[in-house]
Amino acid sequence: MKKKWWHGKAAYQIYPKSFMDADGDGIGDLKGIAGKLDYLKGLGIGIVWISPVYQSPFVDQGYDISDYYAIDPAFGSMEDMECLLREAKKRGIAIVMDLVVNHCSDQHEWFQKALKDPFGKYGKYFYIKEGKDGKAPCNWRSYFGGSVWEKLPGYDNLFYLHMFAKEQPDLNWENPEVRQEIYRMIRWWLDKGIAGFRLDAIINIKKDLRFMDLPADRDDGMCSPAAMLAQADGIHEFLQEMKREAFAPYEAFTIGELFDFREEELERYIGEEGCFESIFDFAPHMLGASGRGWYDRTPVSLDQFRDAVFASKAVSQRIGMMANIIENHDEPRGVSRYLPEDAGDEAAKKLLAGISLMSFGLPFLYQGQEIGMTNKRFLSIREVDDINTLDEYKVALEHGFSETEALAIISGMSRDNARTPMQWNSRPHAGFTDGTPWLAENENYGEINAAEQEGRADSVLSFYKKLIALRTDPEYGEAVVYGLQEPFGQEMEQFTGFYRRGEKQTLLALANCRGQEREVEIPHAVRGVVLDNYDEGADSVRIETLEGGSRVVMKRWQFLVLAVIEDGQ
Repeated sequence: MKKKWWHGKAAYQIYPKSFMDADGDGIGDLKGIAGKLDYLKGLGIGIVWISPVYQSPFVDQGYDISDYYAIDPAFGSMEDMECLLREAKKRGIAIVMDLVVNHCSDQHEWFQKALKDPFGKYGKYFYIKEGKDGKAPCNWRSYFGGSVWEKLPGYDNLFYLHMFAKEQPDLNWENPEVRQEIYRMIRWWLDKGIAGFRLDAIINIKKDLRFMDLPADRDDGMCSPAAMLAQADGIHEFLQEMKREAFAPYEAFTIGELFDFREEELERYIGEEGCFESIFDFAPHMLGASGRGWYDRTPVSLDQFRDAVFASKAVSQRIGMMANIIENHDEPRGVSRYLPEDAGDEAAKKLLAGISLMSFGLPFLYQGQEIGMTNKRFLSIREVDDINTLDEYKVALEHGFSETEALAIISGMSRDNARTPMQWNSRPHAGFTDGTPWLAENENYGEINAAEQEGRADSVLSFYKKLIALRTDPEYGEAVVYGLQEPFGQEMEQFTGFYRRGEKQTLLALANCRGQEREVEIPHAVRGVVLDNYDEGADSVRIETLEGGSRVVMKRWQFLVLAVIEDGQ
């Protein structure tokens, strides 16, 4: 693999509205982020992705952009952004912004002009189609529920397409003028000094231009967006053009959000000549999903998590470096999703961190993950802000669940779980704001917060720091960053094990994914214990020498990284 500047880094996603509020209005802002750069540097972070801070009506929390060249006043000013870039550079932190170009806001001037003249220049910036006798042109379902088609105001048989909310009209990438407008904007931001972009929902930019009905997969008579995307060809031409005209001249770091890509096309996305530097590895996040809705999801075990990771690495690691995530702004908290209910202690949280950060790939943390933040307990649907969650609540009710049952269904998966304020300390509102937070904080902030963990060597935060530091360790860093990942003991239940085979070192990660002690036999002599989530010194790990190998006696929820001796070493 050709080595890149970002390979040895650890990345961190900031959801700015919930990260840190510097002015007391209850909404996180750019000055708040700047004030926490030293915290991020101390954690070992080298790349920070900031979710949208552009001007927006906030129908979808900033992913509906009304002006790509302006900072929304809720987050501060362009001067604040420029200050953040300068301060981050001083600390060796690269800033990555969100690139949301599948759609814009219906308040964007392009769409406002299209409304006035749908047959003119700006009407061609969007997908505006005639309906079928006043009904939608086809039966595609939006990601947020309901048809992707909305009637154009003032017209009985004209519709515009929106893959997400109706306030987020899709941009017509078939129009070269639209593409050039987008590339111009990208270059403008790169000239400002950002390091690159995370590309939101990017696979959606290519549509099946036949706009035909597809087999329905729910009682509403519609088909999922994935069914349409499976029929769409030609996205690579768009992506390579964007790379050539906007990213490549700046050597920008680009990371794509792709759920519905074809496995055989992975090299075209992240190979040597790929469209992006990296893409997120969503393999674990697809587990338990159902096309019928959240009410039909199934629980996910750590063994399933392990198998998904292994399958993904088997395909990807010789092609390029994907980004490993446990959670993000669109997912519930990982420790609540992947750990069983009886695994509430910090050892289990560290174990999940170890499996993710020791796997091959770019580690991408989400704010609060490093202290083990959990899902929030919702007492009423009135506490929910997220548009997607509200739709899934409605779907559950329509399928016969009571209001109490529907609330329990959405609570486990709601995007608001990840959007509650960052828990900085035990002061009111978790130290996030001196005002009233835009979304209520998780009530457990008194027990789970960064200030308490920063002063404790055995905390979740301290363990994350050790995991990240291994990427630049002079002895083990090469194996952690570039060593091939190979499964070990995959036949064992409630257990995850894998090798990271570097040029000079072989590391073996062992995770006892249950609440009881166990013995694990390995076919190697142990050179040393590199990492232990109990961190109690020599007494923490019992390793017995066997003929032709070793026996490791592991505590409940223990995670170990061992340096082992293989033939020829």
